[in-house]
Amino acid sequence: MLRTHTCGELRINNVNKKVLLTGWVQRLRDKGSLLWIDLRDRYGITQLFLEEGKSDASLLQIARTLGREFVVKVEGTVAERISKNDKLPTGEIEVKVTSLEILNTSKVPPFTIEDETDGGDDLRMKYRYLDLRRNPVRESLQLRHKMAQQTRAYLDGLNFIEVETPVLIKSTPEGARDFVVPSRMNPGEFYALPQSPQTFKQLLMVSGFDRYYQIVKCFRDEDLRADRQPEFTQIDCEMAFVTQEDILSTFEGLIRHLFKTVKGIELKEVPHISYADAMKQYGSDKPDTRFEMKFEELNEVAKGKGFMVFDDAQLVVGICAKGCAGYTRKQLDELTEFVKKPQIGAKGLVYIRCETNGTYKSSVDKFFDEIELARFAQKFNAEPGDLILILAGEKDKTRKALGELRLHVAGQLGLRDKNKFAALWVRDFPLLEWDEELKKWNAMHHPFTSPKPEDIQLLETNPGDVRANAYDMVLNGTEIGGGSIRIHDRATQQLMFSKLGFTDEEAKKQFGFLMDAFEYGAPPHGGIAFGFDRLCSLFGGADSIRDFIAFPKNNAGRDVMIDSPSTISEAQLKELGIKMRE
Repeated sequence: MLRTHTCGELRINNVNKKVLLTGWVQRLRDKGSLLWIDLRDRYGITQLFLEEGKSDASLLQIARTLGREFVVKVEGTVAERISKNDKLPTGEIEVKVTSLEILNTSKVPPFTIEDETDGGDDLRMKYRYLDLRRNPVRESLQLRHKMAQQTRAYLDGLNFIEVETPVLIKSTPEGARDFVVPSRMNPGEFYALPQSPQTFKQLLMVSGFDRYYQIVKCFRDEDLRADRQPEFTQIDCEMAFVTQEDILSTFEGLIRHLFKTVKGIELKEVPHISYADAMKQYGSDKPDTRFEMKFEELNEVAKGKGFMVFDDAQLVVGICAKGCAGYTRKQLDELTEFVKKPQIGAKGLVYIRCETNGTYKSSVDKFFDEIELARFAQKFNAEPGDLILILAGEKDKTRKALGELRLHVAGQLGLRDKNKFAALWVRDFPLLEWDEELKKWNAMHHPFTSPKPEDIQLLETNPGDVRANAYDMVLNGTEIGGGSIRIHDRATQQLMFSKLGFTDEEAKKQFGFLMDAFEYGAPPHGGIAFGFDRLCSLFGGADSIRDFIAFPKNNAGRDVMIDSPSTISEAQLKELGIKMRE
């Protein structure tokens, strides 16, 4: 080894010990007669020390040629520092240099390798190998490593077996767009990269591997944002001979285990809520429950007073912002402009102030007197000092808009604390959702999700009312995992495909292998997949998943470091039988 210790290891009890260190030069401070070098590696920083008249002149000469990020090997003796640094674990010691060798030089980095860097996102992604030297990024990847370790430890303790599934599979028409890979050996035919190992893990259940998991790379060719990448990682799991409750219990246990072992947090109770109630109470199927502010429906107290905005609305609904009656007119106007944004879609906002003197002041005083306003307040159990915010309109759009307003106000009030965690299960999703553009039903999750047995007959009469044996785990308003009890018999799977518009021939071509497998003793089974990158970012208190991926893509799906995707040669295209458009 080129070192006896790391740069984060030495302490006061190592004084007078001869050591050999290697690392990168973080900074150099030359005071003429005294010279200090901060040497950094993955484990920390150690201060090196040289002194005119005591250190060899040739060592001082070499040291003064050092630049930031030079790679060096140093021998020396550990000494107690006179001026200690309590911000560093190694801050009580320094190393008096007796030998110094430059292992490699470095150009001046394009940004500072510091916790608070001067490099923007694009620059740091271009030089990602330098960005990875910074503590915040390194710590994010160490968190990811620990979470993967603890995931494996928990699942291994429950007799799960880790099985790798194929990366080159066939393209399917469901879900997001596939990345496709041309086959040289089979001209005109293509593999697809998996959006998930869904069918393979179901086949493993048919095979008798009753508890499977995989920390697996998946691929989706879709529009990107902070919490999406074209390639991402899932904790993918499946179990046989289980009920929905068994799966929820098992994987709630996984999340509790990760919180306890990685963050030292005992996760509070994880409540269950139906999809219908989540939409009714929060306007979202992934509600943030770190704070209350539930919806109250107001039709019975709002309609029939001559205010046409309420009278003509399908739904009048509101939230109560505790202690916000003191909002200024400017603040209320800003909230109104927020809900009018095209992406929110409301036409306006009504407010009622519950004044501290027990009276009420609203933007609709012309239509509602004090007694009537008090009835609104009673619906919320509002207290003096509270602010009621109300939207009206078409039911689904109004709930969605109020859900966005709820999050916006909570953000203003500091209620979305990244160090506070609230998880819940959302259950009983609709099995199908109507595609207005294509005039057809699509699977809300995927076509292998089983309907609730008591709802199967509705597939013929009211497909939109059929509930699925599906469930999502939500953490702090973010979906971190989702799954379902699967269909495990051929007849039900064929029925599902028919409701999704597949002909028998199409279903056989795409998924015949799975339906054939169901005829050889397929057990009842179900599973779940957690978004591993997203889970890591929540544990790390970050908004983006990029810092938890070693080499991420940018918002355009490009790796700007290696300049990918890129063109390939005409010879390669010809060999693959691909002709580019003119």
